[in-house]
Amino acid sequence: MHRPVIDTATPADAAAIIALWQEVRLTRPWNDPAADFARAVDGATSTILVARRDGVPIGSVMVGYDGHRRWLYYLAVRPDAQGQGIGTALFDSAEQWLRARSVPKLQLMVRADNHAVMAFYRRIGLEEQGVTVFGRFIDIAT
Repeated sequence: MHRPVIDTATPADAAAIIALWQEVRLTRPWNDPAADFARAVDGATSTILVARRDGVPIGSVMVGYDGHRRWLYYLAVRPDAQGQGIGTALFDSAEQWLRARSVPKLQLMVRADNHAVMAFYRRIGLEEQGVTVFGRFIDIAT
């Protein structure tokens, strides 16, 4: 099996990448994945990197800089392609994207019950940062 090509997503990739995010259960009802995709692809300080095998998206990662912090989102690999180094290759590509923009630190959030993903991030050298994230939903109808 050959190594996938990693390049930048285009608007034409939206349906396939959103389907991937849904397949690996990264989407949530309160986040619009189409809006997330469009914002990242259209943003001056963000992008989505996509791993392709034979032209077909098999993985993705959203990377961006919000003016204060550098974040990774939606790191996803199709289930039948997991365990082949694609997640690591996507992470490395995201890190290179940030390095090219002189961004010295990256961050990401993982749901507390997602132990397999936490183990993956530890294996590739990430460390827990000792912070707790607080939040709440805002009623946007009022």
